[in-house]
Amino acid sequence: MSAGVSVGQAALYGVVQGLTEFLPISSTAHLRIVQAWMNPGVDQAGFTAFTAVIQLGTVVAVVLFFWRELLHVALAWGRGLVDKSVRHTLEYRMGWYLILATIPVGVFGLVFKDQIKTGARNLWLIATALIVMALILLVAERRGSRSRSEEEITTQDALVVGTAQALALIPGVSRSGATITAGLFRGLDRVTAARFSFLLSIPAVVASGLFELKDIGGAGAPGMGVTVVATLISFVVGLASIAWLIRYISRHSTFIFVGYRIALGALLLVLLSTGALSAT
Repeated sequence: MSAGVSVGQAALYGVVQGLTEFLPISSTAHLRIVQAWMNPGVDQAGFTAFTAVIQLGTVVAVVLFFWRELLHVALAWGRGLVDKSVRHTLEYRMGWYLILATIPVGVFGLVFKDQIKTGARNLWLIATALIVMALILLVAERRGSRSRSEEEITTQDALVVGTAQALALIPGVSRSGATITAGLFRGLDRVTAARFSFLLSIPAVVASGLFELKDIGGAGAPGMGVTVVATLISFVVGLASIAWLIRYISRHSTFIFVGYRIALGALLLVLLSTGALSAT
């Protein structure tokens, strides 16, 4: 991406990021598709840095939406380190669950950081991941018991969901999609799976965003000004997206997202096959 990215383009990227970060449809895939249409031939390493940083806006949205729960978790976890009487509480256990579930994505992110910035952003791979993950989510919806609430989350759940989150390093998989799907396979109800996914996004996305922040304004990456614009817009839109998704899945299945992923993946394959879009 050139340093001359317009404010309007940055605003659009912010809207796309905010809309898609928490829905199980892959924000990375959508940002990459919009970039291929609006800014073709960009430096993928620079664009990866840009998308990682604007995700910080959606992290702030999560923190604001769940601030009471996060505060209780932080206080209980800190007290539990020295006070055994607190260790039976959900808040204390949740602190450890979030730490344990973040380890896999941290390890894999560091090991494959170069591949993530370049070859993994190929649109053929993204189209395939959109469709494959949709089918896996469909199976999870049909087979998951959805009988377990937040109070019943276990260490094993955290490890399984955390490992699934690492799969989202493949663009098109979707971090929320992978973690919600894993939660459903573990028998969590939809709202619990989504809430845990949202909370789990905080350490992973913050670490990624701060790691890439140094590259903003450098060769191939947009400047700080347009990045700030995109980040602020992603925060506002992301906050609304969280509220909507929790209300929606409390009453509906995730089948609408399954259908959307398959349709988008199929459309992308057609556009790539006809040469309307370049894969790299």
